[in-house]
Amino acid sequence: MCHPERSGGPCVSTVSRAISPTTIPEPWLQGTLKDVPAIPRAVLHALELARQDLQHWCGQFTEEELNSRVEGLPSVAFHIRHVARSIDRLLTYAEGNQLNPEQMALLRTELHEHSAPKDLFAELGSALAKATQCIRALDPTKFEQPREVGRNELPTTLGGLLVHVADHTQRHVGQAITTAKLVKARQKT
Repeated sequence: MCHPERSGGPCVSTVSRAISPTTIPEPWLQGTLKDVPAIPRAVLHALELARQDLQHWCGQFTEEELNSRVEGLPSVAFHIRHVARSIDRLLTYAEGNQLNPEQMALLRTELHEHSAPKDLFAELGSALAKATQCIRALDPTKFEQPREVGRNELPTTLGGLLVHVADHTQRHVGQAITTAKLVKARQKT
């Protein structure tokens, strides 16, 4: 926690990390996207971090490894596919729309669909590119506008949906990475 009154100055992290020429800071620490307002910038940085982390931890997996279900858990492929498709669904709600039949059909197949690495990462890349365009186009003065989510039309706001894009994405990236580690550990035994 930051306590400027104790240090007599601005907050400085007591945790340091050596940065070598091969270590790149997380997207939010790179000074990028300065032309984008703070909230959408944070979401875009979260999406870029998701892309980087999934590529780093799962990008070299074989088709078998990506689709493996360890201890009955959803596969790495599921989490990557879910990231791509849930971003699309959440941004559909952000635009004030409900899901179309194609989105509903894709939702029903997410858990059980088998994916080749090339196709899976292409779907992710396409979803992230589309999301970037959509998020950049949002009007920050409308973040408090009401939105409805799902068949039950649960209430939220445009800003709430935008923030949820980031936190939901990061949740599933973490699950994909954990599952990837389990897959690799299982191979060693």
